[in-house]
Amino acid sequence: MAEDENSKSEETASNSPQKVPESIDSSQVQPKKSPATDSQTSIENMEVHHHPDIHHKRRKFREYFFEFIMIFLAVTMGFLADSIREHITETKRENGFAKALYAELNDDSAVAANKFAIRLEKGKDLDYLHTFFTDSSLTSLPRKFYPAFTNGLYLINTYAFEPKDGILSQLRNSGSQGYFKNMDLQKLLGDISVCINNLRYRNEQEYQYFASPLKPFLLKYFDFNWLDLLRKKDTSSSALDVINAYRLSDRNIEGKILNISSFDRIEASNMVLCYKQILMSTQTLQLNNYILTNHKILQALRENYELENGMEERQ
Repeated sequence: MAEDENSKSEETASNSPQKVPESIDSSQVQPKKSPATDSQTSIENMEVHHHPDIHHKRRKFREYFFEFIMIFLAVTMGFLADSIREHITETKRENGFAKALYAELNDDSAVAANKFAIRLEKGKDLDYLHTFFTDSSLTSLPRKFYPAFTNGLYLINTYAFEPKDGILSQLRNSGSQGYFKNMDLQKLLGDISVCINNLRYRNEQEYQYFASPLKPFLLKYFDFNWLDLLRKKDTSSSALDVINAYRLSDRNIEGKILNISSFDRIEASNMVLCYKQILMSTQTLQLNNYILTNHKILQALRENYELENGMEERQ
């Protein structure tokens, strides 16, 4: 019984509220936090400081459209600026090539016209030689025989036309020929390239005929002493100019046909006529085609480009 009373008294003591000492303020007593609560609070603080609210207000369609328009205009203006700058550069190059090509072809047009004229005079001398070799005296030579003999059979480089094609070759090799937008002009540039090649081929043909049979014929029958005496009076001018001056003067230099005993009149006359036909073929075909094509290109350049003052075609 005593034990039962003791246990009841202990229960009563344990269940009865404990009194707080009067010296301790109850408001100062903080509840004890568990480690789990401290960890959760720390995580919440981290989220507040390191993860701000990233949600933005929804933008209007007009703002997106305006930004698109601005970007589109910027890209377009940049493209247009590059195109305009490239166009200006190409136009300057085109005009530069046009002026240079015009100057080159204009100079050659004058040279070609002069070659055409003097080849006509050469043809007259060949006609004279053909007639003379056929039935004239080979021992009693008239004063005009050796000027015709020299000009007709000896002078060859004076009558060869070598067109300049420096600018044309530069255009062709660099691919710059496409700068010329006019299709007719591009076709004419191709045509004149063909004309130049044909002329050079004909020059080679004429030189080959000079190398044989003309040169062996001259070495056997031509009196080079006559030409030497003629040129002693004027060593600075061309042979053609000296001959033309001699024809207009009162000078008389005697010459002769060498090795006259072996001279064949028919062979000589036929050789002269054959040479004349070669020259006439070059003149009426290759040279004439070049002159006509040259004239068309000069006209096209004048119509499509502003040329410097004074750059007029020479007739």
